[in-house]
Amino acid sequence: MSRLSGALSALLLLAFVLPAHAAVDVPPGNRSKTQPAIDMSSIKRTGETKESFEGKYQRIYNLLKRDPGLIRSIKKSAARYGIDPIHMIGAIVGEHTYNVGVIDNAQAYYVKALAYLGTKELVFGYQGEPIDAFLSRPEFKACDSFKSNYDLWTCRESVWNASFRGKKVDGVAYPRDRFSKVFFQPLFAGQTFGLGQINPLTALMVTDIVHQKSRLPELDADQAPAVYQAIMDPDSSLDYMAAIIRLSIDVYRDTAGVDISDNPGITATLYNVGDVKVRARTLAAARKRNKKAWPEENYYGWLVNDRIEQLRALL
Repeated sequence: MSRLSGALSALLLLAFVLPAHAAVDVPPGNRSKTQPAIDMSSIKRTGETKESFEGKYQRIYNLLKRDPGLIRSIKKSAARYGIDPIHMIGAIVGEHTYNVGVIDNAQAYYVKALAYLGTKELVFGYQGEPIDAFLSRPEFKACDSFKSNYDLWTCRESVWNASFRGKKVDGVAYPRDRFSKVFFQPLFAGQTFGLGQINPLTALMVTDIVHQKSRLPELDADQAPAVYQAIMDPDSSLDYMAAIIRLSIDVYRDTAGVDISDNPGITATLYNVGDVKVRARTLAAARKRNKKAWPEENYYGWLVNDRIEQLRALL
């Protein structure tokens, strides 16, 4: 009886303690009354195709509206990862409004996915050095202790920035540019691919999560065609999208103590800008000084929140 009483007391104590540490809900909607400045690269890309942002928005919206099968697939992937499908809709709309021009139908991505899988000469690397050889350098040894792919690749990216980016090492001059751009776009000018416009490095960061949740094969950096195929094929890329968004929500909850799961503009912003853990740490520090500090949307996430009622109608 005393054991039961003790256990009950512990549970009651837990019930009072947990809310104090629970994540605080981020208010819905935009923090900014007007849309933040649009990135110049987005303006340039849209200008080159002689399109307008509003025109691109309407094209991707109409594509989603006339493809109920795709909407069903989005809902299934979202359910697997425990997220509201509006987050995936927001990311797709944001990418095709600001980063790429929408294609006429999602089926075209299946064709492209097969083309990538058949490109055997596709290798991740720089100036003839494959990525697996580059990562075998002693500078990256400490990263091997990380268990999750996200932490592993984040560590490797940090080492790249500290020890190689913009420097000459062992006779090789490395560009002052992002790790993903230098090593993970071997044949094409673009850096992101597929319906969700996923970066190959980002896919590698969540492949363990996708393997666990969706039972899809784990991706490996030395198998570039398989990576491209996974992020080009809508059947798998939607699960990668969902995993990326789920990771952002979890990192902000655990690191900054805020729940962004009811604000699609914030998850869309993070989907666009990346560096989720760094941004969550920055927010955590800001909230120590001011409890009213919230994550803020960029121009991409602002559009999602601004059109949220129209986007929800797709579901």
